Amino acid sequence: MRRLRSPEELEQLRENLLAAREPDKTCVTICAGTGCLASGCGPVTAAFREELGKQGLADEVDVLTTGCHGFCERGPVVVIRPENIFYQRVRVEDVPEIVSETAVQGHAVERLLYEHPQTGEKIVHEGDVPFYALQERVILGNNGFIDPTSIGDYIARGGYAALAKALHTLEPEEIVAMVKRSGLRGRGGAGFPTGRKWETCRNAEGEPKYVICNADEGDPGAYMNRSTLEGNPHLVLEGMIIGAYAIGSPEGYIYVRHEYPLAVKNFELARAAARECGLLGEDILGSGFDFDVHTARGGGAFVCGESSALMRSLEGDVGEPRAKYVHSVERGLWEKPSTLNNVGTWANVPHIINKGWEWYRSLGTENSPGTKIFSLVGKVNNTGLVEVPMGITLREIIFDIGGGIPGGKAFKAVQTGGPSGGCIPESLLDLPVDFDELTRVGSMMGSGGMIVMDEDTCMVDVARYFLNFLREESCGKCTPCREGIGQSLSILNRICEGEGRPGDIALLEELGELLQGFSLCALGQTAANPVLSTVRYFRDEYEAHIHERRCPAAVCKALITYTIDPEACTGCTACARQCPQEAISGERKEPHRIDQDLCIRCGVCLDTCRFDAVVVA
Repeated sequence: MRRLRSPEELEQLRENLLAAREPDKTCVTICAGTGCLASGCGPVTAAFREELGKQGLADEVDVLTTGCHGFCERGPVVVIRPENIFYQRVRVEDVPEIVSETAVQGHAVERLLYEHPQTGEKIVHEGDVPFYALQERVILGNNGFIDPTSIGDYIARGGYAALAKALHTLEPEEIVAMVKRSGLRGRGGAGFPTGRKWETCRNAEGEPKYVICNADEGDPGAYMNRSTLEGNPHLVLEGMIIGAYAIGSPEGYIYVRHEYPLAVKNFELARAAARECGLLGEDILGSGFDFDVHTARGGGAFVCGESSALMRSLEGDVGEPRAKYVHSVERGLWEKPSTLNNVGTWANVPHIINKGWEWYRSLGTENSPGTKIFSLVGKVNNTGLVEVPMGITLREIIFDIGGGIPGGKAFKAVQTGGPSGGCIPESLLDLPVDFDELTRVGSMMGSGGMIVMDEDTCMVDVARYFLNFLREESCGKCTPCREGIGQSLSILNRICEGEGRPGDIALLEELGELLQGFSLCALGQTAANPVLSTVRYFRDEYEAHIHERRCPAAVCKALITYTIDPEACTGCTACARQCPQEAISGERKEPHRIDQDLCIRCGVCLDTCRFDAVVVA
């Protein structure tokens, strides 16, 4: 594409791109995000192209590989447009039938349709699948419609219109005021008002100013930033350019997690294409404004998600946080004023500029406007990325969008906010999800991780798991975090090993208060959330571990015992044959016994027995 020197040239290009397209032409869209790539979308895509060629349909049916559609657990996902027929878990052997039945005749292949987990209904159209029906896909809306490596696709769907509007019809101060009025809060976890951050940085003394995109997504189970960058990198880039213009920054950085090669690849392709088109670099769209972006890859340190640690890493130093009284908007990267926002924050900016702050305020709640992307994972039927308006309840996300708990098991808790978040019980399922409400109940928004747990989950073990993660990821710079997490983890380990003491719960609470009050950065300040929230809502499980030497969920091996019910045992010997310790004895067709001295509590006998004769206590 040629270099664009004005908004008029951009609009003319958009018109030309749209005129060359056939909106009614059949198009096979295939998710090519990381999840679907792992599920085999590459061979499926090749099979579609080959089959269309065989049937002489290569000119009549397009094949489009897109970014993540969100329904990752059902990949590879294929949608036939414009009818929007939704297919899940498509394999190479399914392709000929899809081409013959759907692409040619318009009939749905029933066996590949989504089946409602409660009603068993087969659902044909993408928008009718419950996973999608209740979402408000502002950021992810284009992911299923564009090739993320094509700037033409992005422009054809309105891309860079917000940038043209910002550079040629708005003053920087007007943009800052618009973002302030929108109420946009940082999507990285802290929820700080974005407009206030921009305003402070713009007014700070010192040049040059920097804008930074934090894509160092380190939360276990979270991949919102990855999928946004993989599926629509131009949206994030456009938001950064607008922010740079508003703040007065000539230079920016995107700090991407090292384990995100596809996100890096697609963003760098977008950056190169934007430069070629005059949308990045010198004299952007003939406005006289110069701005460029550099890519930096993180080294895998969770603490580098913290703003000052990230900036130190960008400078080439060890990623350690610094005292919070030093504000990065005044003294950030190389001691210059710097604005750092999350991928999701930058991705919201073009929409606010295009549609206005009033529109954005109409979404979500009064104090938490807009939408939020969550990675819904764990013990839930429909796992994947969901984008919902702030204020939706946990029940709606988990049961209406997520389809409830697999196997008919009972819901127990949901952990929000990543490893530093809290665990929320069933009694709070109707809690509106926004920054303030989650904090009020002892959890947090975080970057958007949401892990669902069922009745088979031990909450003491959950707290131990997350605290172990945080201990390994702490930089160790400050004593409260380094020692507080370590001591808390030692207590949890003792409790799970059957060596808990009567005062342990009170000691965990005291250590939690120390972490919250005296740690240097947010990693330490929020590290107690998994412990304090599980103590708050599941104290009975802690007490059972300590006082009864029992794990109610039968997870902590030191606190469970496997026995065989002689009334139920048929003497089939299946458990004895599978036991790795030869701890099970008994004659054929006679009740068997487990030698507790030899048993290692691996659970193989429980899994093997077909007669429910193995009892866990």
